[in-house]
Amino acid sequence: MTDTTRRTRVRWLIIATLFIITTINYADRATFSIAGQSASKELGLDPVAMGYIMSAFAWAYVLGQIPGGALLDRFGSKKIYTAALVLWSSFTLLQGFSGVFTGLAAAVALFFMRFLVGLAEAPSFPANARIVAAWFPGSERGTASAIFNSAQYFSLVAFAPLMGWLAHDFGWRSVFFVMGGVGIVAAFFFVRLIHSPVEHPKINKAEFDYIEAGGGLVRMEDKTAGAGAAFTWANVKQVLTSRMLLGVYIGQYCINVLTYFFVTWFPIYLVKARGLSILQAGFTAALPALCGFAGGLLGGMISDHLLKKTGNLDIARKTPLLLGMILATCIVICNYVEQEWLVIVIMAAAFFGKGVASLGWAVVSDTSPKEMAGVTGGVFNTFGNTAGIVTPIVIGYIVQATGSFDGALIFVGAHCLIAVLAYFLIVGKIQRLQLKAV
Repeated sequence: MTDTTRRTRVRWLIIATLFIITTINYADRATFSIAGQSASKELGLDPVAMGYIMSAFAWAYVLGQIPGGALLDRFGSKKIYTAALVLWSSFTLLQGFSGVFTGLAAAVALFFMRFLVGLAEAPSFPANARIVAAWFPGSERGTASAIFNSAQYFSLVAFAPLMGWLAHDFGWRSVFFVMGGVGIVAAFFFVRLIHSPVEHPKINKAEFDYIEAGGGLVRMEDKTAGAGAAFTWANVKQVLTSRMLLGVYIGQYCINVLTYFFVTWFPIYLVKARGLSILQAGFTAALPALCGFAGGLLGGMISDHLLKKTGNLDIARKTPLLLGMILATCIVICNYVEQEWLVIVIMAAAFFGKGVASLGWAVVSDTSPKEMAGVTGGVFNTFGNTAGIVTPIVIGYIVQATGSFDGALIFVGAHCLIAVLAYFLIVGKIQRLQLKAV
């Protein structure tokens, strides 16, 4: 740790690194949404089969959340995150070889490979939350959480045009080969850049003290890495019986219905319902994604501004969340317009609202006892990503039964309203939990 008078800003390098890795994370989740239209024709997959394949990621991701959180609490963020990044990228690459099968065998192979991607990615977002809690004071945590969370939108801004071009010019298998390779290369940079505040060679005492004085859990990794894990089923029960956290978890599930529509069916919706080519869909999907990215950053900045101005955590976190999800319900209007450009504008507004509302990880960082950060984050992500199981499958059945996406957009919009109700009727006041790890 350097010791100069002027405060360093290493924490912003940390969040920039998390942003890039999370961008790759979400791009790997979205690979089949871009490659799926071409793959479905070649391999003979109907909408229901595609729905199950797109849900495979979330089945494993959900199952891996609590064990992933326990591993983070036991071994620390860096080791587990690095291993996760290498594994999920390798499994993404291997999906490109599933084209040797057709029909049911192809569907099974793709399901299995996407299942493994989800299992490997399971610790990533709880690790993001832990790293943010360690590196940022409370007054900056909303912005920091919004930055890494907004990567879910930026992933399609950065990679949807690339994946669309690859699928169009080189075939759908190339999407998996390229994206898997990108993640493996990124792992080498991640290892060099990510350290705990105590161990980072570039941070000085002024920045360290600033983070610690503001409530940053700077010694979290010291306490957990190699120490006894905070995971017990008694701790999970404590988390699940907190009414405030239960409301946050239900709200996150509903918010993620929109997220998973976006990273699974949205490009296919543009092709099948709006008549775009796969190349056009790749580029067109980038505009709503860019608006979601802008909304995510704005939501975090508004939330932290409100926190500094009012000192009220409840007002600061709930206000952008509720306003954003109300705006997101406008996605249903797409059912009643014909012009493609207007559909894209409405989708952009909906994803902007969802971006503004993406403060769930900030709430978890704000409220979780430090000894239970991994478990609390793991349970939170379990609830949120159950939407990744339900959404692709339900939409697949809706499209198969009706031949239309109208019911799918109603399904998504209704969940946006339920998220608002969860925060109003269940969460109550957002505040730091006084729980003891056992």
